[in-house]
Amino acid sequence: MKIPRIVLAGASSGVGKTSITCSIIYALQKQGYSVQPFKVGPDYIDPGYLSSISKNESFNLDVWLMGKNQLLSSFISNSKSDVSVIEGVMGFYDGFDGSTNYASTHHVATITKSPVILILDASKTARSIAATALGFQKFHKNSRISGIILNKIGSKKHENLCRQALQKTKLPIIGVIPKDPLLSLESRHLGLLSTLNNKTLYNKIQKISKIISKNLDINQIIKILKTTSELPKISKLPHKKQKITIAVALDTSFNFYYRDNLESLQREGASLKFFSPVNDKKIPKCDGLYIGGGFPEILGSKLAKNQTMKKLVKNFAEDNLPIYAECGGLMYLTKSILSENKKHKMVGLFDAETLMTKKMKLNYTKGKIKHSVISEKSHNVQGHEFHYSKLESISSDSKFAYELDIGDGIKNHKDGLIHYNSLASYGHLYFDSSHYARDFVKNCVKYSRS
Repeated sequence: MKIPRIVLAGASSGVGKTSITCSIIYALQKQGYSVQPFKVGPDYIDPGYLSSISKNESFNLDVWLMGKNQLLSSFISNSKSDVSVIEGVMGFYDGFDGSTNYASTHHVATITKSPVILILDASKTARSIAATALGFQKFHKNSRISGIILNKIGSKKHENLCRQALQKTKLPIIGVIPKDPLLSLESRHLGLLSTLNNKTLYNKIQKISKIISKNLDINQIIKILKTTSELPKISKLPHKKQKITIAVALDTSFNFYYRDNLESLQREGASLKFFSPVNDKKIPKCDGLYIGGGFPEILGSKLAKNQTMKKLVKNFAEDNLPIYAECGGLMYLTKSILSENKKHKMVGLFDAETLMTKKMKLNYTKGKIKHSVISEKSHNVQGHEFHYSKLESISSDSKFAYELDIGDGIKNHKDGLIHYNSLASYGHLYFDSSHYARDFVKNCVKYSRS
């Protein structure tokens, strides 16, 4: 299967990968191409930027969560546009740990057999930038690097010095972007600001992309992304007959979902209805709830004031109907969220309180999952966690679904609070890495009120 594709990698975090990837998508669209975006790693926020500019839903590519075969299958089956553009994560060779290439951007480029454009921050260097580029070329026997983009160039003289030094790499320089603080996207929390219903941010992405795109050799980029080998054909996965309805929380507080997870539920026979815990006064008629991650502390006051929704969610759980929640969803189901010295009362399903912190928890996770609403039997589990909060005043009677060997979890390497037929964790899962969607739908069928 022929899929024109390219990977945008950085020498490190903070070199401008997201803004430059958005700009390449913008430039390709101006040339008449439709673009399917992907993001390496477990990130939920950057994909929103890529989706916003491309008008196509972005998909994550994470070897740790998905496994090599599932990652390739997802990439091929979701590459339905003219070209596919993959934004990398962290530095090009930064993976699961410092000793291997596993789960790095380079690992994903290798699995998908994609050419790579390396983005270099040239702001504090000149001739030495060639040493950096040569190091990335030679660090791995097949770097797959096909071109270089120089970001934050200070002047024409600075550009010429960098170009002259980089001749040793024999790689084309396909972008020279001037140093300008207005061409960077604001950082916030775990990555970047959410683009959901954010017109100001969307307009900024459009403006930045238009400016940066003028400094790119889009014809050279098109040439590189078309110089790709064929990938195997993937059979379309069957969809089971629709059995039940799952209500999914989706608004500015809860919007961290893998598109693959939602599609996995649909393949297992679930119809999805979306609702807002912030604004709505009722839950759609459904057989189960899925409350994803996000930033519930930002609109904590509004969530707290929606007494009707909080009561409905708690009653839903007390009726033993299935609820699966991750991170922000977990926070919402605790008794309260304390943020900036303000305490916002939440659902109170779990006897614990959420405290916002300044320290980020960012880990891949690994361990065992017990029988729960998403698992018929105990088995190994791999996921990830990233949050700026912790739970306090946890009841000594609390039951946990996960015993972690890697990852912090909620308490003492335990994660996944269980109460009634509900499961809420700091950890995020990729449903197709096991039978999570199948087992959740089975539970919804079992306890269905329809």
